Formats: sequence, C-alpha cells, structure tokens
Amino acid sequence: MSRMTDQTPTPAALDFLLTRRSRPAKTLVAPVPDDAELRRLLTAAARCPDHGKLEPWRFVVIRKAAMGRLADMAEARGKALGLDAEQIGKGRSQFDQGHLAVAVIEVQKPSEKVPALEQTYSAGAVCLSLLNAALAAGWGANWLSGWPSHDREWMREALGLEDHERVAGFVHIATAGSVPPDRPRPDIAAITTWVEA
Repeated sequence: MSRMTDQTPTPAALDFLLTRRSRPAKTLVAPVPDDAELRRLLTAAARCPDHGKLEPWRFVVIRKAAMGRLADMAEARGKALGLDAEQIGKGRSQFDQGHLAVAVIEVQKPSEKVPALEQTYSAGAVCLSLLNAALAAGWGANWLSGWPSHDREWMREALGLEDHERVAGFVHIATAGSVPPDRPRPDIAAITTWVEA
C-alpha cells in the first residue's frame, strides 16, 4: 500500500526508539556535554508537541558546582518537613551524584484554548525528548523527579521558581559508566484496544 507523505522514513531513528534505554543516574560519570552540544540537545527537546505554541516550559541547567548546594538544600528541607533519613537521603542523592542536569520547568500560561493539563503533557514531552536526544547523541541520561521536585518551598528556594512554575523533571546527562540490562517491557497486546468501527 502506497502512502503520500512529505516525511522520509528514518529506520535508524525507529530502531533507536525500539531499543532505547535510560542509564541510571548513579552510574553516570564525567565528562558531560559542553555548552554547544547541550544547546543542540535543548533545541531538539524543544521540538515537541506544544498546543497553541505556548512554550509552557523552560530549562534550568544545573552544573556540577551547584549540585552540592542543591543537595544541602534538599537535606535541610527534608529535615524541616520531618522526613526520615531514607527519604532525606533519596532527596539529596541525585544532586550528590550528579554531574550535569537540566531541570525542565513547567510554566503554566493563561490560555482559553489550551487546558492546563495539556501544558503539563507538553512539559512531559520535553523531558522525554531531551532524554532521547541525549541518548541518541551517545550520552548516558536519566529522567528523575523525587520529592524535592514536588515541594513548593524547595522549588522556590533552590531554583527560584514562581508559583505558576513547577519541576517536570531533572534530566541528568553525562557519560554512561556502565550499560544496564534491559528491563521487562509492556505487553502491547495486553494494553492495546483496536477500535474497528
């Protein structure tokens, strides 16, 4: 069956998507992308679904030198919230271990046509696009969140976010220190419904 399209098939891109695998953030090591390469990855990430062209997201690049400060702030905030030691440790660990991360910030914008939920979906699409762009470029990458990314006070103090902003995710990008085994994938037949008429 022939099809009319202006899109040239790119089998290598599809093969990548069928085999892509995040690299655990704790296994990432130096070096990290330089500024020019990171801008290229951010440019790729920004080519994502964005209803109404609102750009309901922005990027905060977190360099190695800032990681310790963010880890300390997560620990202090965790203690103020009365979290247990394990929760506090999880909250600070991605920053203690991080080399470079991009915080994708969801920026809710007023719109009569684009519901807030669709803006959230777009921010999630940016996270996945950035993750895949980094992996496709040969870097190790992982999309993390964690309780600090949902804590309004930590977001405000650590990243300077406004009330209409929140963290969609931290995409850690560096060199893959090891190749993890693949994990079980969804059973497509079990989760797919075909509507014929």
